[in-house]
Amino acid sequence: MRASGTVTRSTLRQQIADALRDEVLAGRLQQGREFTVKQIAEQYGVSATPVREALFDLFAQGLLESDQHRGFRVHEFTVDDYRAMVEARTLVMDGVIRGIFSGTADSRARAAKYRESLVAVRRRADEAARAARCGDLDILIGYDLRFWRELGALVGNPYITDFLHRLRVQSWVFAVPYLRRDAKARDSLWDGHPALVAAITLGEHDAVRAAIDDFNSHALKWADRLAAGDPEHPGRDGKPKAQ
Repeated sequence: MRASGTVTRSTLRQQIADALRDEVLAGRLQQGREFTVKQIAEQYGVSATPVREALFDLFAQGLLESDQHRGFRVHEFTVDDYRAMVEARTLVMDGVIRGIFSGTADSRARAAKYRESLVAVRRRADEAARAARCGDLDILIGYDLRFWRELGALVGNPYITDFLHRLRVQSWVFAVPYLRRDAKARDSLWDGHPALVAAITLGEHDAVRAAIDDFNSHALKWADRLAAGDPEHPGRDGKPKAQ
């Protein structure tokens, strides 16, 4: 019975963490929003313990801030934070690409193995690209996160997979508020997922490099637009301009 109770609590903890993360990604739980364990427990009709554990999980993922006296607060990411996320994933992906497509016999064997595992990832890529072209943000976020997590899992290193997934979630948390109120930004969502899968399938280093560069440059150009932009967007210090 003790083991069953542990599994149940652990599952509930994960369900609450997933639900809250979805609320943040959907923009319903906005950056800067403060709340307590008691409020979330009452909202979901559960005890405080799994809620507290779920909130600390999200705190560890960098999505929440914790204050001993005021509870929790959704972390507010700045444009500079976003740029740093892009830089971090660029550095990691550069290493991954070099390792997979270095041209050695071992790397060619790994590349061939990855190509065999790309069927499911290709489906995610097609759906993500379709949602991006339609401007359907909710569907895009779901498929995009699954796409990058499954693609990262092919590397076979769970630390790299978790790191890249965390960065992707954080970047969406930053982007969502702006994308939801800026129709122009939603019209130019990145839809290069299929091109990246195609390049990996062919095992072409230059094509993979070009697809990743396109992904990162797209993000940085958007960050530059936010930094330089209009009254709805942050200033160059990453903080919102005055209305």
